[in-house]
Amino acid sequence: MEILSFERLGSTQRYLLEALAQNRLEPPVAVIAYEQSDGMGSRDNKWEGGKGNFFASFAVKKNTLPEDLPVASASIFVSMLMKKALRDLGENVWVKWPNDLYKSHEKIGGVVTTLRNETLVFGIGVNLKNDVNDYASLESDVSPDELLKRFVSHLENPPEWKRLFSEYRVEFELSKNFSVHIDGVRHSLRDAVLCEDGSIRMNGRKVYSAR
Repeated sequence: MEILSFERLGSTQRYLLEALAQNRLEPPVAVIAYEQSDGMGSRDNKWEGGKGNFFASFAVKKNTLPEDLPVASASIFVSMLMKKALRDLGENVWVKWPNDLYKSHEKIGGVVTTLRNETLVFGIGVNLKNDVNDYASLESDVSPDELLKRFVSHLENPPEWKRLFSEYRVEFELSKNFSVHIDGVRHSLRDAVLCEDGSIRMNGRKVYSAR
């Protein structure tokens, strides 16, 4: 995987999407910035912050991902791979449905995914050292470069969705203590039922995790 490093970018996700659209880059490719001033978060929120935190975006061809992966649940898939990378480095985190990284009861990161033609593009932000965006941090000695290396290793050798989902199913119970925004409205996950494709059933409707 080609990796481009920058001291500072407005948004790794915007930079990558623009470079792909202009055919300046092609997957598989990753962009990492050591500072980010205008990052893209869920629901059009910003994800920004200073040095020491993790800001990166990735583009991979859909046909390089596990064949059984429901693309609408790519946020769960990517979040779980990042959780594994952080666990490799001794960090105890979990994934709140559908795309947030938590330490105990506090959010420390998140994932945003989009499908452009046959390419999955996703951005990941993790507060490793500094509390920014009104969220907590791991207060970790892990460097962004080391985390990138670990994550890419998992991304290039991903488990099947079925195997990863079996792990996530157990973890999903933790999400029931929280809420989620759906169509701009906050809903409790207390009574949500997790489906095999990563979607949830709640309030009489089926909701997918695509963000």
